[in-house]
Amino acid sequence: MANPIRGRRGIAVAPHALASQSALAVLREGGNAVEAMVAAAATIAVVYPHMNGIGGDSFWLISQPGGPDDVVGIDASGAAAGAARPEDYAGLAAIPFRGGKAAITVAGTLSGWYDALAISREQMGGRLPLSRLLADAIEYARHGAPVTASQHAASAAKLEELAPISGFAHAFLPDGVAPPVNAMFTQPRLAATLEQLARAGLDDFYRGDLARSVAADLASAGSPLSLADLQAHRAMRTKPLALDIAQGRVFNMPPPTQGVVALIILGLMDRLGAARFDHLSPEYVHIAVEATKLAFGVRDRHITDPAHMTTAPQTFLASAALDDMAARVDMAKAMSWGQGKGPADTIWMGVIDNEGRAVSMIQSIYHEFGAGIVLADSGINWQNRGASFSLDAQHINFLQPGKKPFHTLIPAMAHLKNGATLVYGNMGGDGQPQSQSAVFGRAAMLGLNPQDAVSAPRWLLGRTWGQSSDTLKLESRFPTTTVAALQGWGHDVEVLGDFDETFGHAGCLLRHPNGALEGGFDPRSDGAVAAF
Repeated sequence: MANPIRGRRGIAVAPHALASQSALAVLREGGNAVEAMVAAAATIAVVYPHMNGIGGDSFWLISQPGGPDDVVGIDASGAAAGAARPEDYAGLAAIPFRGGKAAITVAGTLSGWYDALAISREQMGGRLPLSRLLADAIEYARHGAPVTASQHAASAAKLEELAPISGFAHAFLPDGVAPPVNAMFTQPRLAATLEQLARAGLDDFYRGDLARSVAADLASAGSPLSLADLQAHRAMRTKPLALDIAQGRVFNMPPPTQGVVALIILGLMDRLGAARFDHLSPEYVHIAVEATKLAFGVRDRHITDPAHMTTAPQTFLASAALDDMAARVDMAKAMSWGQGKGPADTIWMGVIDNEGRAVSMIQSIYHEFGAGIVLADSGINWQNRGASFSLDAQHINFLQPGKKPFHTLIPAMAHLKNGATLVYGNMGGDGQPQSQSAVFGRAAMLGLNPQDAVSAPRWLLGRTWGQSSDTLKLESRFPTTTVAALQGWGHDVEVLGDFDETFGHAGCLLRHPNGALEGGFDPRSDGAVAAF
């Protein structure tokens, strides 16, 4: 057993320890959970640049006891450029992952910070200035933060692919090579950009001087995005999807995300009695994996920009729909399935403050280093989320101007029947809903503490960051009897190493009914839990 980090007045978890510390510092100064999360989000955008940045998208879940809403969501994802059209990719089977033709969607992350801070001011009495919330990030961008092994490995692995992309080598390959572990990595142009935002406000990114600079540099890099696209963008407050199961009510984001996938998996695990089994047993993993296949089937047939959907996502969470899916699970035979959505890098973070206000937030630039484009003036690395569009006119995620792409990004939260609040999440494409089911199942269904729930061996069906095969991947810490049984039931099992980063960077925070706080971070990451 690994002991969780405990606290009383505030707690934060992030896949980079410096981001957790930024959140804790704000909480100690009397800031609320939203303010702490913005500070953490800014810091991690600087110190974990291969995983996320302000040139990407974000999604939020915010819970506040006694607030006007049980839980509110923020969709801070960007739509395709008005000039982005399928005919621009004539002769190609798919949208490229790198370069200007991949940088086709507006970066929504900063609009999410903006809207979350509006909720903070309007409903939580938030008072800390933006300059304070961005201070740590500016410091690390200006004077440097030590390069992590994860950043070094990603830089080295993608060097040949990304080095020719506009601005990448100048920003991320000092001296033409991947920066070594513990080198002080500075981003002076990004520091100046963050200082500009602190002075002018976050909306400057979309409708001010920074917007004009960003639009000009995107055009120079071959992107179809324009100033008009930036000016048209706003984050959207949304009603989260919700599902009642034995342990309580679980929440996730609606489309264009795959939040419904995470809830379907939990609903099926509940119906199939996963809690009867040890979490390292073949039966437990089999139930979770078969539930994932069924949930992916719903995702691949139905989930896209909600403006283009024909079926309400909550329909798939109705009792009859879940009962029908559960009846299709054979406890001794693996069903066939299609193909994963592909790898993705991301960060997830959680914060809970002294008042019990909780935030689950995820932000991403999609693949490692996004499109690879680094804007000349601002130093912003732009996402390649638009690469998840299809060029097939019959596909539900067919590229259209102004349409939002499908997102794997899903922050998660639960209000448990005993009065506790659980905040949890994970990075990694197809792995996100699966690791969420692992963490929730172990913490809420089986009663493991948050650290044990996160550290325990995980499984992964399909593709995620660093992997592109569609096998059922298991960490080698699973018993050999579990591996053998799953193979015997027809699963195509691939065994990976202990604490392999392929399984993503998860985190979990728990607020008990008496106000006690517990947290667990992922040893597969560079993260930490910070509490007081």
